[in-house]
Amino acid sequence: MRQFLKYILLFVFMFLSISSFAQKSKRKVLEARRIQLQKDKVYINALLSNNKRKKKNLLNDVKDLNDKIKTRKKLINAITNEAKELGNEIYLNQLKINKNERELKALKKDYANMIYKSYKSKSQNSRIMFLLSSDNFFQAYKRFQYMKQYANYRKSQGENIQKKTLEIQQLNDTLKFKKEQKLTLLNSKKEEQIVIEKEKKDQVGLLAQVKKKEGKYKRQIQHFQKEERRIDAQINNIIKNAIAASNKKLGKKGSSSAEFTLTAEAKKLASKFVLNKGKLPWPVEKGYVSTYYGRQPHPIVKTATIQSNGVRITTTKGSKARAVFEGKVLAVQVMSGNKKAVLLQHGNYITVYKNLENVLVNPGDNVKTKQKLGTIFTDKITGKTILGFLLSKNTKTENPVNWIYRM
Repeated sequence: MRQFLKYILLFVFMFLSISSFAQKSKRKVLEARRIQLQKDKVYINALLSNNKRKKKNLLNDVKDLNDKIKTRKKLINAITNEAKELGNEIYLNQLKINKNERELKALKKDYANMIYKSYKSKSQNSRIMFLLSSDNFFQAYKRFQYMKQYANYRKSQGENIQKKTLEIQQLNDTLKFKKEQKLTLLNSKKEEQIVIEKEKKDQVGLLAQVKKKEGKYKRQIQHFQKEERRIDAQINNIIKNAIAASNKKLGKKGSSSAEFTLTAEAKKLASKFVLNKGKLPWPVEKGYVSTYYGRQPHPIVKTATIQSNGVRITTTKGSKARAVFEGKVLAVQVMSGNKKAVLLQHGNYITVYKNLENVLVNPGDNVKTKQKLGTIFTDKITGKTILGFLLSKNTKTENPVNWIYRM
């Protein structure tokens, strides 16, 4: 029974140790996420506050506020998760302290019994008599060894008590630090919640103004969507023509114009591109996604629907678009307003970088990952610098969020 109890206690201790390690690893991830979101919040707030507009635009104002609120909500959620993990760590820490305190109590009791017994027979004479009363030399030797072991054990118990006391002190210090960390996080969460409540009130006021002129804003959105469809159709035609020209060059006259016929080298490049799915770098050095991929209700005018074949990334003025992977410049296309788009080919995958003011590459150029492609256009009226980024396999677009690291 005693042996069984020993195994149970060992299992509990191992479980607590593994749980503690897992909790720490998880909280490290959550802490890194929270720190990154805090940086994102500061960056986005600064970016949106520094936009110099020639005239006020209500939709832009509401969109900016929405982006700020969205980022702040993510931060509050990250703080909540980290505080929860800290609470779990504090609980496990307290269990360790309780266990060590019980062990220390048992050590002290055992040590006290040894001291009492030693006191009762502490005279040097009684020890000598204990040796001299031996029946033979072998028994005397065994008794001497016992006395020596007893003294060593007593010394070891004293050292164990000191060690256990120090462990408890260190655990208590760690516990105090963790509680202070948790309190700091909860205070930070409270501050963010106060700000977000104010921003939500501002949002309600602005949305009420939008509602009054909803028809006007809906027409603006529809006009923008029409222009986007025109540009995307233009890009789609460029890809189709490139597929036809490439297949013809390879002697595949009867091949479908919807898919590239790949050479061995192009297949290798496409395979490398696929292997990096979810790990590709952002097409800008710094920025945030202000419009996501797919069909969706407009974030402000809910009666309007938008279709985005890629993502729109808001960044700082003067920012450069950069290649998310090595490849070849398939085309440089001039769009309306003299804005440009660069199309890169990665085997049978295409990445498109729209809304560029100028470009630094030419058709046929081989580019490397993160190579600068051109300066992103800054709208003089809205003050916004936005890159349109598309990713497709042949002519079929895909969600860039699934390909770009932490997009």
